[in-house]
Amino acid sequence: MTAHSWHSLCNKKYRLSLRLFLFLNAASALFSFLLPLYNARSLTVPLCLLFTISVTLLAWHWRFPAKKLNVSPISVLFGALWAWHVAIKFSLLADPGSPYLLIALISVLFIGSIAFSNNIIAFTLHSLPVFLCCLWFSEGENMMRMIFSFALPMAGIAIQNVIQSRNDKFALDLMCRLLEERETLNDLSMLDPLTGLYNRRGLQNKIDNLLALDSGVRYVLLLDIDHFKAYNDHYGHMMGDQALIRVSAAIRDAVRSRDIVARFGGEEFMILLSNVDLERARMAAERIRQQVYDLKIPHMFNESVATNVTVSIGIAPLTDTNIEAALDQADKALYEAKHLGRNNILFSGELKVA
Repeated sequence: MTAHSWHSLCNKKYRLSLRLFLFLNAASALFSFLLPLYNARSLTVPLCLLFTISVTLLAWHWRFPAKKLNVSPISVLFGALWAWHVAIKFSLLADPGSPYLLIALISVLFIGSIAFSNNIIAFTLHSLPVFLCCLWFSEGENMMRMIFSFALPMAGIAIQNVIQSRNDKFALDLMCRLLEERETLNDLSMLDPLTGLYNRRGLQNKIDNLLALDSGVRYVLLLDIDHFKAYNDHYGHMMGDQALIRVSAAIRDAVRSRDIVARFGGEEFMILLSNVDLERARMAAERIRQQVYDLKIPHMFNESVATNVTVSIGIAPLTDTNIEAALDQADKALYEAKHLGRNNILFSGELKVA
């Protein structure tokens, strides 16, 4: 889950809570008229407004779900309308001492506690006008019951808010850590575990990003360690791995930080140079060749070239973002550089001359 999806989930919960609130108010307004308490049926103005506004807002919210309504003023409005209705209804009762006010308060608290179980502010704004109205008209009768009825769900919702906030914070922190770990694993999957250079997957990803952003002149260098199979056969694979690590470090040190270096195969490396001309590409290739040579890694089976590890390099231009064609040309130049005696650099444009 991304941060965006987390935000979308919170918005979805908010919309469901608001729709439930509007539905419960519309249903309560309708039932208050059709099934009145104590047979005192009255179609009051606030009751009509409650039903009309609830249905209208519910329909509008279904039609435009992306548009967010501010629940606080809606809560205050509906609370005031319920308080108005309770006041009118109470004045029509033949027995002022009836528990109507307590029942009306509990009904409104029921709506608020269901719709706003995670929103203490909205619950308070919706319930407080009715609570104050009932206290006023009760003249002290059932006062403690009303206070208890109002305070109990408030305490429960407040506790629920604290628990939910901690759960949300824990879930959000966990999601962030998982995203960081996923990014780390994704990065590691693009790196060669031995040399720390990009592998083919990482190389392709970097090339795609680079070609999409920059259209400067580029050159591809394809590099191969001379007689490396013989090196492995004689010195062993552990020494071969150490040689690869040292050679890869020398390559990385010989080029700029913005240049892309990848382990292309077993003992083959690829370098993508950006914003360079042919002369600078040759100079970069020469630095690589010289730095590998200066490592002085003993290689007795490379004696026709030197007594230490050397590399051969093929250079080709990258045109029209056709990386496959550039690699093919660099590979041909590399093959010819080896054919010419190894520890050599050759540009693909020189193939015919060679």
